[in-house]
Amino acid sequence: MNSKNLLFLAASGAILLTGCSKKLNQFQADYFTVNPNPLEVVGDRVPATVTARVPAKFFVKNAQVTVTPYLCFNGTEVASQPYSFQGEKVRGNAPVINYDNGGTVTIPVMYDYQPDMMKSELELAFDVRQGNKQYVLPRVKVANGVIATAALADASTVTPALAPDKFQRIINEKYNADIHFLINQANIRDGQLKSDEMLALNEQIKNASGDASREIEEINISSYASPEGSLDLNTRLAESREKNTSVYLKNKLKKDNVTEFGELTANFTPEDWEGFQKLVAASNIQDKGLILSVLSMYKDPEQREREIRNLSSIFDQLADQILPQLRKSRITASINVIGKSDEEIMNYYRTNPSALSADEILYAATLVDGNGEKMQVYNKAAELYPNDYRAFNDLGLTQYVAGDYDAAKANFAKASRIAPNATEPQMNLGLISLLNKDYRQANQKFGAAAGLEELNDAMGTYYLMTGDANAAVNAFGNAKTNNAALAQILAKDYSKAKSTLAGVTAPNAMTYYLTAVLGARTNNDTMVNNNLRQAVKLDRSLAEKAAKDLEFQNFNISAIL
Repeated sequence: MNSKNLLFLAASGAILLTGCSKKLNQFQADYFTVNPNPLEVVGDRVPATVTARVPAKFFVKNAQVTVTPYLCFNGTEVASQPYSFQGEKVRGNAPVINYDNGGTVTIPVMYDYQPDMMKSELELAFDVRQGNKQYVLPRVKVANGVIATAALADASTVTPALAPDKFQRIINEKYNADIHFLINQANIRDGQLKSDEMLALNEQIKNASGDASREIEEINISSYASPEGSLDLNTRLAESREKNTSVYLKNKLKKDNVTEFGELTANFTPEDWEGFQKLVAASNIQDKGLILSVLSMYKDPEQREREIRNLSSIFDQLADQILPQLRKSRITASINVIGKSDEEIMNYYRTNPSALSADEILYAATLVDGNGEKMQVYNKAAELYPNDYRAFNDLGLTQYVAGDYDAAKANFAKASRIAPNATEPQMNLGLISLLNKDYRQANQKFGAAAGLEELNDAMGTYYLMTGDANAAVNAFGNAKTNNAALAQILAKDYSKAKSTLAGVTAPNAMTYYLTAVLGARTNNDTMVNNNLRQAVKLDRSLAEKAAKDLEFQNFNISAIL
């Protein structure tokens, strides 16, 4: 073999060695970028994307690399899903990196968040298979730490839905009776005064007058004429019927010694077209649609009457079935039923709670201070009214606020069994699921509580904890809560977040901590220091959190901690 051929074979072997046979060099940190960096909690997970830009002449043709992203913290580490890519001579389905040109691969990263991850490092581990050989390359650190602001979402601060009492101290009741008149007459017939409804009305007025728990607010007389005949005649008839009824009623009140009856008012309607239309619409008259059409077409009373009289076959039915019902005076008594005062309700609760109705004892819970006292009232309500779902739901609410979530769940579930269609227990069971991070069950329960006003705060917190800050902002609306402000911070609506935090009714340590985070994101050193100092003063555990919180990495907060 001549020297030229030997030189050619040597060169070919070198190329082969370079492209396939040599061992893969170690990866450099500057080959990788991470988004975001530092990592950031979304919902209750830590997602990220690692982009590898492999340079030309680096990735040997017969190598397959499996990359495992590790998040290392506090002496431990957790792995994300391994990801593989390969050289162009490897038979496989992984993305291919060209030896001559290099290439780019994207590696998805995901971890379940743990609080210790705030101070951590993201490292990439490389396992290489090259032909029959396997070896490990040195790890490469590509990111530092986790911003955990989203993890501040707190389902325990959401107020469960109260199933309210229906107690009303004053309940208005109305009683009425009609006195009917003959056509073109205004005199009251004795038989009309002895009808069952008239006797019952007189009895209600008389009894209310002598009952300290009832008060006659008003008695009204409304007199009518039917809309046939001339307007002048009908006006005189309606007015006379009103006067005669007023005289009768005044005499009757005097006879029954009813002296306190509020105001006695009286009015008359010459032609009761409104009543006529309602009676026709509710009747079985065959051509009632034609009559109603005439009423809608003509507004002048005299023209209406002419057109209806022209319907001769129908008018006879009207004269027999409808018009007599419109010749009347209606007496209406408005009577207030006066319930127990707040003082009386609390006295009964302390001495004889069984004397209280379900609504009264549930109302009693609104008259006491402190969650513990409310819990006692609802516990007694549940004991006295075991078939009223509200007692168990509201007892569960106080237990939830107290942090006894197992007891709360049991009572919410019992309320739901008693009243399966009640929305309050459904929402509250959804909160329990949210606390346990059972997002599917929480979503199902919240769906069953659709339309409930309190649901907005729960849904906003649900979206926060599942990583959708924009949906959370929409759900919270104008709520002034820590969770609502957190959603706005994550959605980068800092102006609205500042307004929300300022509007929190009872600011706590977390309110001030979030305000400090907002100060950090808007580069306001004074806001950071003042609010972080107040947060740590109210909750000393926040000092340790702040020391690791990358939100404050550009601020000197050592004096506060």
